[in-house]
Amino acid sequence: MTTVIYAAIVLGVLIFVHELGHFLVARRCGVHVERFSIGFGPSLFTYEKDGTEYCIAAIPFGGYVKMLGEDSLDEVDPSDYHRSFLFQSPLKKAMIVAAGPISNFLLAAVLFFIVFVFAGLPQLMPEVGQVQPGSPAEKAGIRKGDVIVRINEISIDRWELLSETIRKWKPGDPPLAVTVKRGTELITFKIVPKITRVKNIFGELTVRPIIGITASGKVTIKKIGVFEAFAETLWQIIYITKLFFLTIVKLIERVVPFKTVGGPIMIAQMAKQQAQAGFFPFLNFIALISVNLAVLNLLPFPALDGGHLLVFAVEGLSGRRLSQKATEWIQRVGFALLIVLMIFVFYNDLVRIFPTIPDWFKGR
Repeated sequence: MTTVIYAAIVLGVLIFVHELGHFLVARRCGVHVERFSIGFGPSLFTYEKDGTEYCIAAIPFGGYVKMLGEDSLDEVDPSDYHRSFLFQSPLKKAMIVAAGPISNFLLAAVLFFIVFVFAGLPQLMPEVGQVQPGSPAEKAGIRKGDVIVRINEISIDRWELLSETIRKWKPGDPPLAVTVKRGTELITFKIVPKITRVKNIFGELTVRPIIGITASGKVTIKKIGVFEAFAETLWQIIYITKLFFLTIVKLIERVVPFKTVGGPIMIAQMAKQQAQAGFFPFLNFIALISVNLAVLNLLPFPALDGGHLLVFAVEGLSGRRLSQKATEWIQRVGFALLIVLMIFVFYNDLVRIFPTIPDWFKGR
């Protein structure tokens, strides 16, 4: 039950903020909103005010804002054309549609900022967890439990910086001067990295220098100021966005198998784990999903916000609207593809819970 509650909180917040963005900008542009719904399917709660019906529906995996004349002007009284969506300029329509993903970006920024200001910045300690037998580090004398504090003239305060510094070494460069703290003693070792093939986060083999150590996994919290928290927030959003597009490329290249893609069930499980870890990890998780939701919706795919934006861009450049028939076909195809994608994603989620499902389809 707690998994369902945490999932409802995460998805409810993300969907509400996304649809609220559409709603507020639509109202600002003078477009009448007929329905504001969180969820799909049968209504659990409805409230009407100023001609707009506010609704919470039974299926929480989505939501929508229904605007006057959104699909067709045929059923709109000519006196209300100025309040209908399709009657607006391509720029106004683009602003309304883009407001959803932008709202998710803003939500992520606020949550990341709160986490960094009040909880601090989590950092993986530059402490050695394991030393690979026969590696340059072992030969030099590095031991498990050593904390690396300096490489050459660079002070090391986190594992990521340690890894980046070693990665910059090239064959022919002088040996690295690696200073470690062992107990109360500081010891400096001269180490020549070994060029070898290692796997990156996508499982691809890459060639880079290593010294043969792994992190202990211990994390410290670095307290940072407001300006540093703001900069870190921007960096996080940019990094997650880049990683999202890189993952899409790797999926297309089949480097990353499609079975690794998760859906609402996976989000629910992760939400529970992060909530149990604490309030700030839970906020950080919501921010992470919010960025991914924003970027996903901006993809130029029919039925997504990005698909609508592409259509509006074509209309703006051509100086005329697409025909109603063409628009309907784009939406139908996009919706069908979206349903197929959702079926595969749900299948992946179910296989994680019930690993024997593939055997059922094979008749075993």
